Amino acid sequence: MKKLAALLLLAGPLFAQKPNFKVQVVDNQIDIGYGLAIGDVDGDRKPDILMADQKEIVWYRNPGQRDAAWSRHVMAQNLTPQDNVCIAARDIDGDGRVEVAVGAGWNPSETNDTTKSGAVFYLVRPQDPTQSWEPIRLHHEITTHRMRWAKVAPDRYQLIVVPLHGLGNKNGEGRGVRILGYEKPKNPHDPWRMHLVDSTLHLTHNFEIWEDGPETRMLIGSKEGGKTVAYRNGKWTPVPRWIGEGNGMGEVRRGFQNGKVPFVAAVEPMHGNKLVVYKNGPVADAPDKLQYGVLQTLTEQMNQGHALACGDFLKLGVDQIAVGWRNPNAEKKVGVRLFVPDKTLQIWQEHVLDDSVMMATEDLLAADLDGDGDLDLVASGRATLNVLIYWNQLK
Repeated sequence: MKKLAALLLLAGPLFAQKPNFKVQVVDNQIDIGYGLAIGDVDGDRKPDILMADQKEIVWYRNPGQRDAAWSRHVMAQNLTPQDNVCIAARDIDGDGRVEVAVGAGWNPSETNDTTKSGAVFYLVRPQDPTQSWEPIRLHHEITTHRMRWAKVAPDRYQLIVVPLHGLGNKNGEGRGVRILGYEKPKNPHDPWRMHLVDSTLHLTHNFEIWEDGPETRMLIGSKEGGKTVAYRNGKWTPVPRWIGEGNGMGEVRRGFQNGKVPFVAAVEPMHGNKLVVYKNGPVADAPDKLQYGVLQTLTEQMNQGHALACGDFLKLGVDQIAVGWRNPNAEKKVGVRLFVPDKTLQIWQEHVLDDSVMMATEDLLAADLDGDGDLDLVASGRATLNVLIYWNQLK
């Protein structure tokens, strides 16, 4: 860590642009703020904020200007006796408005009885999206935990649902987690076709979907490390390339160097203290091929790292990493940090975006909320019970 600190201190002159973010409180009376999503709910071409809170699924309408109030609307509530836990929102039919699915029944200690742990719902949009949405209960596996919509072919999407444990799993051992992809029928009340994505991992936590190549791929963070699967010939297929194999991995996100070469940021282990970066490097016995190898640990000062986002917030031509954690660390701090690399990803500089007790980060997303071409950040705080926007003041 001393060497890393020295590198960070020396890095100052290499970075011409410094981050400048302004905080806005969207809501300071939430219950937990398990998961966030961004998308246009009402069709006004402005990205709104959606959240899976403890007992309510809500969305906040984008007012169209900074500092104005974001109105709060309840979509569904009390879906299960247990808490809600995750949400996915994406326009999958091209009408300019998001389709929404949510996960509930959050009971991670129950891995045997699916009636007491896990739930998946699709929410049917009403004519007025500020009113209650109709929940349709879908099949679920035990301990539903994370979900996202993935585009697997032109005009074809799957809702990817990742549980925390496998059926009967104890202490991260036993059956693997059954990750499923759900295809929405024209009438959402009809049976949904399901695809098995993977069933080999244990203690899966978060995942990243890549759609910018010739095939859709997914990186899954787990007890075993980061496993990649690809959608090929109508089914999900393992890719023989692990990222951080053998390392417990919770949060995973992909960034880009020079807009083209990908790297992977991860929080290790699950709910861990380390932010780690992996980038492409030569394979020892096949130098003409590339694999992801550990680049470096950027920090070990988190306590329950739980939120990660990559993007070129400063328009440097190389993505930066935003990270947050939810419990006070050794310095009694929570908050959000931005790690800024040089062009080679060799030297990283840490910047404090929030260095107070204001944000005990449970989830974190990057999006251009005001249409100015710069990425902003949205965070939900577990212990701080709030939703904040970090407006990018890039000039």
